[in-house]
Amino acid sequence: MTLKSIQEYGKGFQVKVLSSLLTHKDFLTNIYDIINEEDFNNQAHRWIVKEILAYYDKYHTTPSLDILKVEVKKVENEVLQLSIKEQLREAYIASDEDLEYVQEEFSSFCKNQQLKKALLSSVDLLKAGDYDSIKIMIEDALKSGQDKNLGHEYNLDIETRFREDARTTIATPWPKINELLQGGLGNGDFGLIFGNPGGGKSWSLVALGGHAVKMGYNVLHYTLELGEDYVGLRYDSFFTKIPVNHITKHKKEVEEIIPQIEGKLIIKEFPTGRASIHTVESHIRKCISQDVKPDLILIDYVDLLSSKRKNVDRKYEIDDIYTSTKGLARELNLPIWSVSQVNRAGAKDDVIEGDKAAGSYDKIMITDFCLSLSRKAKDKINGTGRFHVMKNRYGMDGLTFGVKADTSTGHFEVHDYNEDDELVQPSHPVNPHSNIDSFELKHLQKEFFNT
Repeated sequence: MTLKSIQEYGKGFQVKVLSSLLTHKDFLTNIYDIINEEDFNNQAHRWIVKEILAYYDKYHTTPSLDILKVEVKKVENEVLQLSIKEQLREAYIASDEDLEYVQEEFSSFCKNQQLKKALLSSVDLLKAGDYDSIKIMIEDALKSGQDKNLGHEYNLDIETRFREDARTTIATPWPKINELLQGGLGNGDFGLIFGNPGGGKSWSLVALGGHAVKMGYNVLHYTLELGEDYVGLRYDSFFTKIPVNHITKHKKEVEEIIPQIEGKLIIKEFPTGRASIHTVESHIRKCISQDVKPDLILIDYVDLLSSKRKNVDRKYEIDDIYTSTKGLARELNLPIWSVSQVNRAGAKDDVIEGDKAAGSYDKIMITDFCLSLSRKAKDKINGTGRFHVMKNRYGMDGLTFGVKADTSTGHFEVHDYNEDDELVQPSHPVNPHSNIDSFELKHLQKEFFNT
């Protein structure tokens, strides 16, 4: 494809596309999933396409000229209103002579328009030296208009539904949670853990990642708050069960246990607010190109990513970030876990419910599985807490489990919930291995890797 070919779908072609949209419902139905108003050069054309799509969404048919006449009167900009009327007139009087050709060429038109946009947008990225993002933009543009898949044909695809690998999951460290998830978080799923500040959210990601690499999976852990080395020390603590505040004195023990870990773990730090989900995707693809194919993605945490939607309410930025994260999980067919904070009211509750999600309740709606980790001040002293299932696409939700939490090593023990759990003082210190010796450590290692 050359730069010259990018310019070949001019105004005349785009008017014919509008004509097809307005007069051929079947055409609109066929291209609904790939059409984008931004693919059209003329502002009036974009308005017409937007109105057609909005009407189709609501009434499942194309709007008549009479309907469009009513809507165009609502346009406050007089110049734009006149332009829309003129373009509608051209579209309705356009000859049917080339419509079949136009409809057949529409996917190429989408590809060309997206490629042109990508090339224009890549100028700033080129100046910044962000070649990976440019590559992804170009690749996405070349995919435009290619969705020919009808979907799962229920009557014919029986065997695919009953394959043992129809849904591939990665188990969590918590059997009770795995039962609810039918094995664990599946490929393409987005899981989220809410919690109050200092309650153990980031440690829960370490637990998920550590458990996965112990089982032989490759894990990418993205950190937007803590440094790479410190997150690495947390994993050292998880694997050895030595508290993180003591771990630097136990380098030898760490070196002994690392060879026993079957999976690969990559910890990547991005500055807060400087990375987008696009940046994360670029790094994932870089890892794949270097033969480190991930099985599980952890992001600590998604809310700290930047959004492409600028100068809008923060809620809409967050919604965009979460939607993009879910989209990335589906596109790469990988499970993604992240964490998020609850609002001030939620931090005071014994059990954090969905209405206490900080920023937007839409976060929960976008995810496939959502937990809250409730740990008040006395829980932190006692080493207790509660997991509450806010949402579960694969089974029951609304359940609450007691948690025995060690936030010095990242080990969480989940059990049936008793309302008196938080009042029970532990029979031993939160972490009994603070002054561990080498003999005890070897026994712990054996116990840990044989369970």
